[in-house]
Amino acid sequence: MDDDRMLKALAERDMGALFTLLNRRGVSTRRLAAAVDISQGRLYDYMNGNCRVEKLSLFEQVADGLRVPGHLLGLARRSWEPAPETPMPATDAEQPADVDDLHAIDAFRDADRQSGGGRLYAAVTRHLKDRIAPRLVDASDGPGIFAAAAALTEMAGWMAHDSAQDELAVKHLTRALPLARVSGDAPLAANIAASTSHLTLHTDDRAGAARWAKTGLHLAAQGPRIPALTARLHTMTARALAAAAQHTPAQHALDQARSDLAEPAEATHPWLSPFDAAALASESALILKDLGRYDQALEQAEHALTLREAGRARSLALTRITLSDIHIRRGDLDAAVKVGHDLLTTSPTLSSVRVIHQLDDLRARLDRHKAYAPVGQYLVRFDDAHRARMLLMADIITAPRRSPAHEAHTR
Repeated sequence: MDDDRMLKALAERDMGALFTLLNRRGVSTRRLAAAVDISQGRLYDYMNGNCRVEKLSLFEQVADGLRVPGHLLGLARRSWEPAPETPMPATDAEQPADVDDLHAIDAFRDADRQSGGGRLYAAVTRHLKDRIAPRLVDASDGPGIFAAAAALTEMAGWMAHDSAQDELAVKHLTRALPLARVSGDAPLAANIAASTSHLTLHTDDRAGAARWAKTGLHLAAQGPRIPALTARLHTMTARALAAAAQHTPAQHALDQARSDLAEPAEATHPWLSPFDAAALASESALILKDLGRYDQALEQAEHALTLREAGRARSLALTRITLSDIHIRRGDLDAAVKVGHDLLTTSPTLSSVRVIHQLDDLRARLDRHKAYAPVGQYLVRFDDAHRARMLLMADIITAPRRSPAHEAHTR
């Protein structure tokens, strides 16, 4: 259980990868097949990727045969596991987080929304190293310190992603999930799975993104029902399905997200960043755009802008980029340029490399229409603003440019 690859395979319910890792560690295929009560031929099918374990009963056989704790596979506690010393928290009031830790993450979160993660990343990782890590070793704070470590490590991952350092972001999220599991905080673990789904989709691994969203839903079912959390996970499912052009399943997942978000909250959670109506509208615009339903996407993007408060500089910029792109796809260049001019008012101190890259993508799409005078004039203004922005961000734009990919606007 100290191997990140093993934990990742379990979190994704990828039994083929699990069997392969154990085999490489010296466990024979004969012993593996016998332990989980399957034939060696079927074991080879799983290891070679010819099929995946899908049945609940087989996951239970794997957990019991290999002594994998049930929660690592999204299962109930197995009969052979010792009973937990304390029950899983039903609300944040039953397992209060350290007030200073909550203040820290709230401060980082507010600053990130307004100024981006580029320059905050170092501050978060330093806080983890100086203020959190020593308390993890001491362990006198109980499970709450592991939850704080998980939440801040996830935040570091988002900030690395916002800085276009996705390999670093993956490392943070891979570390965050085991910390959340140790804390016994199922909603936090589910929230990290949602973040991992987003990052996986960013790399164009649509199937992987869908699996992570499914893993998150399994984890969310183990804790108190938090409608905003399940809404986020259903939204990430819809994002992955829409990117794969799975129209009907994507719409069903989006409908479920809307239904969940409309439910009254039965419990709150101190570590989860809010997923609200504005976030859902932004995500819906992306989903509907991928499905080619541009009129509906336009309506959702405009709705997101009306809901999003002025202090959310990055979210507003990303949503305006989406809106301008939708106008281009609908052939309304004047409207696209109008939104583009609004984009130029985005604070030049917003340290989000992700926004810079998406602006570059938008410019490339508009460049195809530069013969149209309003577009050509706008591109001149855009290039002037871009040069100034690049000068201000020269110290943090260190990662190579990645190919355009799907982005979530929930942060």
